[in-house]
Amino acid sequence: MMHKQSHMDWRRLSIFLAVVDEGGFTAAADALSMSQPAVSQAVRELEEDLGADLFHRLGRTVKLTAAGESLVLPARLDLACLPTLAVAPLAPLVGAFRAAHPGVTIRLSDPKDTTELLHFVRSGESEVGLAERLDAEGLVTVDLGTQEFLVVLPPGSGPVPSFKLRDLASYPLVATPPGSSTRRLLDDSLKRSAAEATVVVEASQREALLPLIVAGAGAGLLPGPLAETAAALGCVVVEPHPRVSRSVAIVHREGTLTPAAGRFVEIALEHKTV
Repeated sequence: MMHKQSHMDWRRLSIFLAVVDEGGFTAAADALSMSQPAVSQAVRELEEDLGADLFHRLGRTVKLTAAGESLVLPARLDLACLPTLAVAPLAPLVGAFRAAHPGVTIRLSDPKDTTELLHFVRSGESEVGLAERLDAEGLVTVDLGTQEFLVVLPPGSGPVPSFKLRDLASYPLVATPPGSSTRRLLDDSLKRSAAEATVVVEASQREALLPLIVAGAGAGLLPGPLAETAAALGCVVVEPHPRVSRSVAIVHREGTLTPAAGRFVEIALEHKTV
């Protein structure tokens, strides 16, 4: 179990990781908008607290000592997440993790699709991935429950007492391109209702979906938390029948996780949805 770090420990760990990432004290100082002596002092204080040198000083560059290498693993968590899962469930999970372990820095990758996410995890670029539930050879899958989707109609659409999913086919739609996870969910859901989507705007930038719907470009099928935001912006939000959802999971390589990754998985399971 990882222990809480003090505010000063968090600051020193962040500076230490900057020196690692930038390859030296001067470069880290530039990246952090700090003076080089201040960076050096913070690292020296961390070394004194730990009782070990963290770097071999090699002129203007540095190399991690064995103690330094052992500190990097618990001090940083590398995550990859599908864009449509970033608002929920990722953001609340990261918030809960950071509240419990402020000494850990999180580095979040933004894969364009599930295939790239799995590559990030398999290659070690990201230790943990958050994706739709799937069976991936050589990877461990940890089920986190389901993500619900709601129909979002532009402002001024009027009250909709009930909404059958096949009714969505009669609306001009805003959606991500074919091949994306949410477009596949939309197409497959309508197909099961013997209907076909009429997509009038294909947006590769997933963050543009909500503004486009709010602007009246078309209707859409959005994750629950995003739909709540849409409702606050004046959109008409309805639950389709049958309901639309997908399973969400964490994926990671086989074997022992770093302490940070292990705790993230534990916290994610504590927040698991039904």
